[in-house]
Amino acid sequence: MERIRAFFYKYRHMWLLSYGFIYLPWFCYLERTVTHDYHIMHAPLDDLIPFNEYFIIPYIAWFVFVAGTLLFFMFRSREDYYRMCAFLFSGMSISLIICTFFKNGTDLRPVIDPEKNIFSAAVAALYQTDTCTNVFPSIHVYNSIGTLIAVCKSSLFKNRKLIKTGAGIMTAAICLSTVFLKQHSVIDVAGAGIMACMMYHLVYAYSPAGQGKKVAEKILE
Repeated sequence: MERIRAFFYKYRHMWLLSYGFIYLPWFCYLERTVTHDYHIMHAPLDDLIPFNEYFIIPYIAWFVFVAGTLLFFMFRSREDYYRMCAFLFSGMSISLIICTFFKNGTDLRPVIDPEKNIFSAAVAALYQTDTCTNVFPSIHVYNSIGTLIAVCKSSLFKNRKLIKTGAGIMTAAICLSTVFLKQHSVIDVAGAGIMACMMYHLVYAYSPAGQGKKVAEKILE
């Protein structure tokens, strides 16, 4: 019991992860209620991008990439953890607000033959569990960019060019996967990129080192 108490005291900053109790119910509510009369996010460029089921690999890897990096910082660097939480959670909240008042979705999904291969089967399963609504801006893209920024800005990886390069490649692959799987329009990707640029200046560029906790608490209030 003492070890458990010591663990939770040492990593008491994990309380920020309780944001999930706000985000998930809100997101699930939107998924259930936004089913019709929503704005279609569609650009001419979307029609030029072919569907490719193999991009399901980086799309799913997003969960490990983002969550794994966040947990790593939680255990290794509070400063980086606070900043990453501030960046991710603020953007996710903005996305929910946008989807609440600006109902949106896509019409890009093709008919999938789940018998074609395991990748097509995975995409078909994804389509069944994830609706084509609440797509702008893309959280997949936004959180991937946020994770890359967190890695590049962390002093823990100051001289780790290989890790930074790997994170960059992973981010690019995830962003591409959203359009090649027809989960998002290029408009959603652009929106996520713009929002990431804005949040970068708020969380990283304009806040001095050592102020990560204060930034996170102010944004998440």
